[in-house]
Amino acid sequence: MIFLRSLIFNVLFYLVLVVLCIIALPALLLPRGAMMALEGAWASISLFLMRVVCNIKIEFRGVEKIPKGPLVIASKHQSFWETFALVRFFDHPLFILKRELMMIPVFGWYLKKVGMISVERGGGPRSLIKTLKRAAAEVKLGRQLVIFPEGTRTAPGAVPNYKAGVAQIYAESGVPCLPVALNSGLFWPRRTFMRYPGTLVVEFLDPLPPGLPRDEFMTRLRDQIETATSRIVEAGRAEQAQLFGGVPSEAKG
Repeated sequence: MIFLRSLIFNVLFYLVLVVLCIIALPALLLPRGAMMALEGAWASISLFLMRVVCNIKIEFRGVEKIPKGPLVIASKHQSFWETFALVRFFDHPLFILKRELMMIPVFGWYLKKVGMISVERGGGPRSLIKTLKRAAAEVKLGRQLVIFPEGTRTAPGAVPNYKAGVAQIYAESGVPCLPVALNSGLFWPRRTFMRYPGTLVVEFLDPLPPGLPRDEFMTRLRDQIETATSRIVEAGRAEQAQLFGGVPSEAKG
């Protein structure tokens, strides 16, 4: 049943994306807010499908801790899921994306329209520094940057490896940083189309104030995210053991 539900969900998920891309073509001529509204609609429909088709309940904790205005959101990254599901909580969200995504017909047009920042992997230190400076400048203009400090998706329980880029953006932008913990990798694992039932939890943690020394910032950020993530991953695994007798192999660190 999990296999069949996963198959149905994926067909519907990408069908909805294609339909919305077609419907949204006129929005390319409208202000950026119109595109963000459509992005929010895609996220809401996807969460609905996850609940109805895959029996995945979504729980957002600590929403009241989200500061208003410009912000750096540093999130744990276990799945493709958080790349679309978190945007609904922010007025002007911003992501740093692979340049290849910008080159996808139609979909890439939308990414450019909403002002996402592309980065060329393998472009060297100069390219990376330029990207980080542009991201900090956009945050100063009032946007909320969602960044994954580890740089790539990691399986639940994997040894964390936080990059220095998040600290540079935090220091240059001079805004608070909101740490985010989650256990999405248990339910929407990387590198597979399988979707496993249970309660997917996202926890917005206590914001870090602007102006912290870099070393202190990185230590506090990593400790907050990893401590909360370990707690909710453990709870998610216990729930999965009750639901279907174990944890999916691709979701093990």
